[in-house]
Formats: sequence, C-alpha cells, structure tokens
Amino acid sequence: MQKNSSSPRALALVGMPGSGKTSCAVHLRARGFAHFRFGSIIVNEVIRRGLEVNPANERLVREELRANEGMNAIAQRALPHLKEALATHGSLVIDGLYGFGEYKLLQRELGAAMTVVAIVSARNQRYERLAQRPERPLTADEAEQRDYDEIEKLEKGGPIALADYTLLNNSTSEDLLRALDELTDQLGFYP
Repeated sequence: MQKNSSSPRALALVGMPGSGKTSCAVHLRARGFAHFRFGSIIVNEVIRRGLEVNPANERLVREELRANEGMNAIAQRALPHLKEALATHGSLVIDGLYGFGEYKLLQRELGAAMTVVAIVSARNQRYERLAQRPERPLTADEAEQRDYDEIEKLEKGGPIALADYTLLNNSTSEDLLRALDELTDQLGFYP
C-alpha cells in the first residue's frame, strides 16, 4: 500500500500478558498513529461499577461481559471508537485484541484492512515484566492464572495463531521497537 493511500488500515497487536504489546502501541502512538487499547473497555467498566481497578476485578468484569454479551463483547463495545478513529486518522493501532470472536467480528465489521501482529516472548520474561510494571503488577502465580484464563476462557490463542506477522521479544525493548518499525515500514503502514 502506498504512503498516501486513503484506505483506512488497522494494525492489531496481539500476545499474552507481558509480551510487549503496550510498549509497541505506545511507541507507534508516539510516531503519530491513532491508538485504542482494548483493555480500556474493561478498566472503564470496572471504574463505572465503583470497583477498585485490580487484576481480580478486571478478570471479573472481562468474564461477566463475555458471559452476558458474547465472546466478542469487548470488540463490539470498541467498534464505534475504532470506526471513529479510522474516519479521522486513516491508520489505527489496536492494542490487545483478545479473543477469536473479537478477531472475527473486526474482520467482518471494522470497515478497514486489518493486519495482525503477534508479539511473542518467553513466559519467564513475560512474568518478570508483569511483576515489575508500575500499573497493575502481577505475581508469578497471578500471571500464570491470567495466562490460563485468557487461553481457556477468552479464546486468546486464535488471533495469535492466525497473526499475519510475529515479532519475538526476548531481547531488549529497543530491539523489539526497531523490528516493529521495520515491519510497519515494510508494510507501508503510516500515521
């Protein structure tokens, strides 16, 4: 695709917790891309309910929304925001597409070409990152439980398995972001 193309495009970042999705999204936002974090749907709902924002309440809300509204509930709630961002920016980075139902919904209804990039990292490195992050840190046991929940209950493996591209994040964040820049340049994905 050419740099000056007017066709809307989305770059969806997928991966397990602590893989580096958000670092990639923040980097691309700093480069001028519109950005939407799927996790903000959950956090906003936790806050709306007057609950403390923590891993247990986030899990409760995630699972309840999907039980009541279907496996694509988060994408369905995000869709108006995504379409608005695409209408005003043309290119959009989606941080944290979770499940296969959400993937299928966006493929069908987003109204833009969507490239899925999986960010993959060794489990021990992900758990170290999750323990050290400033917001919502997780113990190793909490991180492992979140992995199991996301695989078993949220269908997270589907979008990762079907990703168009995979970036390995077992080195430095600089290496990951350099590989991401090379990929977006190769794809002709511009803000």
